[in-house]
Amino acid sequence: MDLGLAGKKAFITGGTQGIGLAVARALVAEGAQVAVCGRDPERLAATGLPGVQADVTDPEQLGRAVDDAAELLGGLDLLVANAGGAFGGGLLDSTPEEWAQTYAINVLHAAHAIRTAVPHFERQGGGSAVVVASITGWKPGPKSSYASAKAAEIHLAAALGQELGPRNIRVNALSPGSVLAEGGGWEWFKEHHPERFEKFEREDFPRGRLVELREVTDVACFLLSPRASGINGANICVDAAQDHPSAGRLFP
Repeated sequence: MDLGLAGKKAFITGGTQGIGLAVARALVAEGAQVAVCGRDPERLAATGLPGVQADVTDPEQLGRAVDDAAELLGGLDLLVANAGGAFGGGLLDSTPEEWAQTYAINVLHAAHAIRTAVPHFERQGGGSAVVVASITGWKPGPKSSYASAKAAEIHLAAALGQELGPRNIRVNALSPGSVLAEGGGWEWFKEHHPERFEKFEREDFPRGRLVELREVTDVACFLLSPRASGINGANICVDAAQDHPSAGRLFP
């Protein structure tokens, strides 16, 4: 199925590794023009894609990055707000600063990026944005700052789908479960704790395996594409029916 992404211009935050880089490469394979954002210039260069260096937790830097990407590409049709992370742990063992950092790199960065992208989208006649959230946003684990930030991302996408829909801009959330990716944390656990990893897969996944990176990128590309024109303000889970988002009980 042709997704209609050829010639589309896309910008991806957190695009130098993991899900972000995989989505970037998948979009390129579909014929899109893609620029990625990251903090590390060496990692940016290693992607082989046009890159914009920025700290996405700084609204001014992030705004400039979106504008610079649009200039590099000659416009902007698509945005993937993929940057994210967690600082601290639960309520009682996290500082206010760690809570602020967690919200800044997750939901606030997504909001600032989309806000800056809106005029670029409008010049193209519309646009599509995907906010990469997490299974933790609707099936929370014990890290309350991260879980609540990801829940906020899901609701941000729902609200922006309503707010920006009249401008012909779609916004959706994509919530992956535990993804097995090269260089990722689960790959490390699989190598260093094979018995615990096998137990986790067997007990938490009906099909006995984690989500594959390709399964996430396929859905991301579809959501961004004109083929998904009827999907707006939604949260699409790619979690392989994962039973529990936190493996802390298995990996103490």
